[in-house]
Amino acid sequence: MPIIRVDMFEGRTSEQKSKLTKELTEAFVRTCGSTPDQVQVMITEFSPAHWGAGGTLASEKAKS
Repeated sequence: MPIIRVDMFEGRTSEQKSKLTKELTEAFVRTCGSTPDQVQVMITEFSPAHWGAGGTLASEKAKS
């Protein structure tokens, strides 16, 4: 059972996440030969205040 994990900033609509799940599943099936019912997609959303890169929070970068 393949699992695709997506970590991203919060703020996408349910429709966007649904489309992302569908397209990731289709891409996996097409390239790796699984079946759609076996593919699992896990979406974890973070606030920019809880995500840092290069020593700086994303929320701080958005202010500059």
